[in-house]
Amino acid sequence: MSKKYKFLNQINFPSDLKKISEKDLKVVSDELREEVIDAVSTTGGHLGASLGVVELTVALHYVFNTPQDKIIWDVGHQSYPHKILTGRKDKIRTLRQGGGISGFTKRTESEYDPFGAAHSSTSISAGLGIAEANKLSNKNDEVIAVIGDGAISAGMAYEAMNNAGTSKAKMIVILNDNEMSIAKPVGAMSTYLAKIFSGKIYFSLRETIKLITSAFSKRFSAKAGKAEDLFRSAVTGGTLFHSLGFYYIGPIDGHDLTTLVPILKNVKQSKHQGPILIHIKTQKGKGYSFAEKANDHYHGVSKFNVGTGEQVKASASAPSYTKVFAKTLIEHAKKDSKIVAVTAAMPGGTGLDVFGKEFPSRMYDVGIAEQHAVTFAAGLATENYKPYAAIYSTFLQRAYDQIVHDVAIQSLPVRFAIDRAGLVGADGPTHAGSFDITYLSTLPNFIIMAASDEAELVRMINTSVDINDKPCAFRYHRGTGLGTELPPISEKIEIGKGRIIQEGKKLAVLNFGTRLSEVLKASENLKKKGINITVIDARFAKPLDENLIWQLATTHESILTIEEGAIGGFGSHVVNFLTKKNLLDSNLKFRSMILPDLFIDQDKPEIMYSEALLDSSSIEEKIMDLINSNIVLQKQN
Repeated sequence: MSKKYKFLNQINFPSDLKKISEKDLKVVSDELREEVIDAVSTTGGHLGASLGVVELTVALHYVFNTPQDKIIWDVGHQSYPHKILTGRKDKIRTLRQGGGISGFTKRTESEYDPFGAAHSSTSISAGLGIAEANKLSNKNDEVIAVIGDGAISAGMAYEAMNNAGTSKAKMIVILNDNEMSIAKPVGAMSTYLAKIFSGKIYFSLRETIKLITSAFSKRFSAKAGKAEDLFRSAVTGGTLFHSLGFYYIGPIDGHDLTTLVPILKNVKQSKHQGPILIHIKTQKGKGYSFAEKANDHYHGVSKFNVGTGEQVKASASAPSYTKVFAKTLIEHAKKDSKIVAVTAAMPGGTGLDVFGKEFPSRMYDVGIAEQHAVTFAAGLATENYKPYAAIYSTFLQRAYDQIVHDVAIQSLPVRFAIDRAGLVGADGPTHAGSFDITYLSTLPNFIIMAASDEAELVRMINTSVDINDKPCAFRYHRGTGLGTELPPISEKIEIGKGRIIQEGKKLAVLNFGTRLSEVLKASENLKKKGINITVIDARFAKPLDENLIWQLATTHESILTIEEGAIGGFGSHVVNFLTKKNLLDSNLKFRSMILPDLFIDQDKPEIMYSEALLDSSSIEEKIMDLINSNIVLQKQN
C-alpha cells in the first residue's frame, strides 16, 4: 500500500474491520475506493464494477462472519474491494499480472473466495448448493450471493431462483442493480427494474425503508407488517421475486451505509425460512468522476493516469482482428440485406457495436444469454437470413447443447465468429479460448476455419457469406494483426483447402491458426542450420485438406501439427486421417503441438505461449527432436 490511510492501513482482514465504529465506515469506504482506483491505475482491470460495490463490500464484511459466512460474487470482476479487505491488500498491485492475484474470485487464492467465477450468472446456483450443504451438515452459516442486473437476466439465474424458492433454503441474494452491465442492459428484466426506480414512490422511500427494516424485528406489529407487504406489492408490481418464493426487500440505496448496514443486520438476525432478495441500487464507477462520466463507466481499463483518467494505450501498427471482422462484415452487409449479427451482451468486445450503428435493425444484442443467442440465430437461419453469431470462444462453451441440437443436427447456416481464440493474457484460464476447435470439430455438418493473419480472416468471412447449407465457424486471435495487406471482399478460399507457404524436405509443419508467424520464425532459424522445412497454413480443421495431407505424408519423413487448442482438435483429426489411410504403417513420424493439459495462469500472452511450448523456440526444438528421432519400439513377447 503506497498511501497512509486513517483506517485502511489497520485493516488486513474482516476481523480488523469489525473493530471500527459503524459511524466510521463511510471513511473506510472512501479510503477503500481511493485504494482501488490507485491500484488499478497501475495494473489495469475491471474498475467500474469494483467502484460500484465498495459500500456493499464494507457492509457485508462488517455484518457477516466471513469466511464462515460465504459471500459469492457473480462474475467476480467487482471483487477488488473484497480482495483488499480479505488479506490481499499488499498483493493488490499484482492484480492480473504474472504470478499475481486473479482479477476474479478464485478458491485456491483465499478462503474468503468460496466459489471461483469469471463467467456470469452462477452465484445463485452455487450459493444454493452451499446453503443446502449447510442444511445437511446442520450448520447455520449464512450464504450471500451477489449478482448484477445484467447477470440476473440470464436463464441460469432464473433456474436457480426457481429452485431456491421451492427449496426454502436459507440464503440471501443481493441484486446489485446499476443499470449498467458491460453493455446497455437489454430485455424485459432491465425494463422491469427501470420502472421500479422511475416510480414516484421510490423518491419518498426513507420512511418506508424503516418499515422494511422492521419486517425482521421482534417488535414488528401486524399493522406495520400489512403496510410493508402493501409497499412491497406496490413497488414491485406483484413481484416477480415474490412469485419465485423470495422475500423481497428494496429497492435501497447501495451507497448509503446508514441504510445498508441495519438492513443486513436485520436480515442476518431474521428467523425467516427461505431465500431473501435484497435489491440495491448502485452506480457503476461511483466516486471516480472519469468513470462516472464514461459510457462504459471504465468497465475494463488499461493502466491510466488517476489525475486525468487518460488510459495508456499501446500504439498499434495494425488493426485488431476484431476491427477487421467488424469492418469486413459491414462491407458485406451493404451488399447483402440478409446478413444480420447477433451478440450476447458483448457488442463492443466483438466489434458489433460498429455494425449496429451502421445497421441498427440488423444487429441483435440478446444480453447475457449465449444459449438463446445460438438458437435465436438458428431461427433466423431457417428464414434464409445469414446470421453471424459473434461470441468469445470461452463464452460459446455455454451454448454447446444449442450448437449441437439446434444448429448442427439441422444443418442450419449459422456463422460463428469466434473471438478471443487461444490464450488471452491477463484474464487467465477462465477467458482462454482453448476448447472450441475440439468441441466443434467433433460435430458433423460443420466447417471450421482458423485465420493465420488478418488477411486470412477477411478471406474466411468472404467465404462464409456463401455457405448456405451448413454451419461454419472462423476463429481469430485477440489483439492486433500482423500488418498484412487486406484483400478485397470478393477474394474467397476453396472450402477444405490449405495453402503451401513454403516447400522444403523431410519435415512438414501443418499449422492451424495464428501460430503460423512463430512457425516461420522457427523456420528462418532452421534455415541457418541448413534445414528447410515445408510449412502449410491448414486453414481448415474441418473438412481437412485430405489430398494435401496425403501428399505430405507420402513425400516427407515427418509431419508436425500445431494449433492453439486443447487435445482432440486439429491434430487429432489429422492423425485419425493418417491412421484411417494406413499412412502411419510405414516409417512416417507424426507429432502434434497443442495447449498443455492444464489451465495456464494469467500473464502476458507471449509468456503464456512460451509456457505452453507454442513459441518459435519451442517449435524449433520440437522440429529438431523430430528430425533426430530414430527411436524404434521393440515388440514385447
